[in-house]
Amino acid sequence: MRPGRAVVLQTAHLGDVVLTIPLLRRLAERHGPVDVVTTPAAAPLLAGQPAVHAVIPFDKHATDAGPPGLFHLARRLRAGAYQVAWLPHRSVRSGLAAWLAGIPERAGFAGSPGRWWYTRQVPLPATGHQTTRLAALAGAVPEPPPWFTVRPEDQAQADAWLAAQAIRGPFAVLAPGARWGTKRWPWFGELAAALPLPSVVIGGADDQALAAAVVAAAPRATGAAGVHGLGVTAGIIARGAVVVSNDSVALHLAGGLARPAVALFGPTVPAFGFGPLGTTDAIVEHPALPCRPCSPHGPATCPLGHHRCLRAIGVPAVLAAVIARLEAARQ
Repeated sequence: MRPGRAVVLQTAHLGDVVLTIPLLRRLAERHGPVDVVTTPAAAPLLAGQPAVHAVIPFDKHATDAGPPGLFHLARRLRAGAYQVAWLPHRSVRSGLAAWLAGIPERAGFAGSPGRWWYTRQVPLPATGHQTTRLAALAGAVPEPPPWFTVRPEDQAQADAWLAAQAIRGPFAVLAPGARWGTKRWPWFGELAAALPLPSVVIGGADDQALAAAVVAAAPRATGAAGVHGLGVTAGIIARGAVVVSNDSVALHLAGGLARPAVALFGPTVPAFGFGPLGTTDAIVEHPALPCRPCSPHGPATCPLGHHRCLRAIGVPAVLAAVIARLEAARQ
């Protein structure tokens, strides 16, 4: 099959899109590079990936919301004359769009809300990392990291920015943000002040206040939140000596780039399949709190009002994990 004749519909959150890349790489081995329907926010994550032929932005919450957007997407897919659609997202919208487009083969996970529109249903593994579970859609096993590709122009921009900030030696990448409020560990500023190396604080535009607070608490911290797009941010992560992150997209980028990571888990747990990928990466979490996990994604606020799952994790425990990870990487 020539490139672009298979399409993948993945319009979930940013982290989910990153963790779909191993599946895309396996599908590209079978079909050639694939086209991918994703959100405008996630499109930069897929631009430049060797497994991706073209990115089709679909703004399901704004310009493409509702039935008009769905039918517009279906018309665009029909014009692509795709032979097969891969549907890892498990949404009704994605399955229906592929069916309306008349794509002959539509493969998705059994039990999905959109399964009524599939021609082939694949069992979803109950356990394992999300990269492994998603790759099972193609009957494949994901390759080990690194599998995320930073575009040369993004890496060059990241390197130029680091040089302009006089960051030339090893540095830590700190990611204090997360989509859901309860996933945010509150002591990143104190950690940055205690680190034995400089740090770069990353995040999107919504994380600028969080990043500014970290920078204000630590003289050797430099803020990058809201300064760069996702592609350049990935380039910064690629240069980091260690990445400290909540359960968020930064953690998954660190995994895809095979960077040493320290992952902080509060309302969610690694058993959900979204933990770090490195075999020696560290997970720091509350050892015995009966209320966790409290939801699959982490709510906006703590249901019990105390947020002990992350507030009770002290800086010394995280600092020790960071230092151990740095020492392991030097060996």
